[in-house]
Amino acid sequence: MIASEQQLRRELHRHRRSHGTNARGRVPAVVCGCACASDIAGTYDGPAVSNIYEVAKRAGVSTATVSRVLSQPDVVAPDTRRRVMAAVERLGYTPNAAATNLRTLRTRKFVVTVPDISNPFFSLILQGIEETAQREGYSVLLGDTQHDERREERYALMLRRKEADGLIFLGHRLPKEAAALVRSMPSGRAPIVNGCEFSPRLGIPSVHIDNATAASDAMDHLYRLGHRRIGIVTGPLVSPLSRDRLRGATARAKKARAERDFIVMNGDFSIESGVVAAERLLGRKEPPTAIFCFNDEMAMGVIDTARRRKLRIPDDLSLVGFDDIRFARYTDPPLTTVAQPMRQIGEGTVRLLLEILQGNPAPDSVTLPHTLVVRSSTAPPAVG
Repeated sequence: MIASEQQLRRELHRHRRSHGTNARGRVPAVVCGCACASDIAGTYDGPAVSNIYEVAKRAGVSTATVSRVLSQPDVVAPDTRRRVMAAVERLGYTPNAAATNLRTLRTRKFVVTVPDISNPFFSLILQGIEETAQREGYSVLLGDTQHDERREERYALMLRRKEADGLIFLGHRLPKEAAALVRSMPSGRAPIVNGCEFSPRLGIPSVHIDNATAASDAMDHLYRLGHRRIGIVTGPLVSPLSRDRLRGATARAKKARAERDFIVMNGDFSIESGVVAAERLLGRKEPPTAIFCFNDEMAMGVIDTARRRKLRIPDDLSLVGFDDIRFARYTDPPLTTVAQPMRQIGEGTVRLLLEILQGNPAPDSVTLPHTLVVRSSTAPPAVG
């Protein structure tokens, strides 16, 4: 409920208690002894939906006075306040939420852009965003940009046009419209937040995990099992999180003195790219004994290729994914993977955005914990 509606209800309650109401909840003119009685005598046959101009006319005041009575009643003279409230009651007027939002320059809406809505990784993040926004009285406008820069710009333009209060983008690219808005802010802090990715050069607050450490943990698991030849299937390297994961995996390979047996194939986070990368890795003269994919969907593509090649997981090939999407535990075999706190990432982006909107100090980065979930897709390499 908006503030003016709360004030209106309180004023109506006081008015009814002091003057009495008829069976329909209206103030009868013969009972009301205040100055408004002469103004509201007779039966009202007006339209079902009234406006502030009709209230002002009936009460004999300006629209500005009506607005003050509804938003700041204590600053209005008691006789005037009673006259306005009686007119409000008789006309059945309810303050318009859209008009209130316009006055306060708030739409109570957030724009959220996702690069690929078909990717199950984003579903729990979006749930976290939606639930937290709703609790705070905000609606969510969702945009599936499909990695299209022009779509990203159109959604960012909504923020510039004040059609939304904030922008949460889940991709790696900051739209030019959003960057221009950041530059125009004296504090350099616009109501724009990123989820999942983190790049200090963008100057945008982000909620994410430590992707480099998470990838290192996945590699450490494989090295501890005894694997040396490990294949890597990355995501697009234009993405900071893909670069961070590759950096973490490479650092762990160097620590194990296994750089020469470290084989990197580029993917694009799709199942199909996992299939293609696995064909190339497993078709080598000396194929890897383990593969680490930078998301679970590409790992599913690897499972498909291994099955077609009559390779058993984990007997012939160990496999690690990333994200722990809801399907990861139902693959055959269940997938060892790095779990991201997806719902918490979504919740965190909304909380960070609200801090910015309220003018509170907000961190540049919020790093959430990850977890290595060991299931049945990894085992020591086969002897011989």
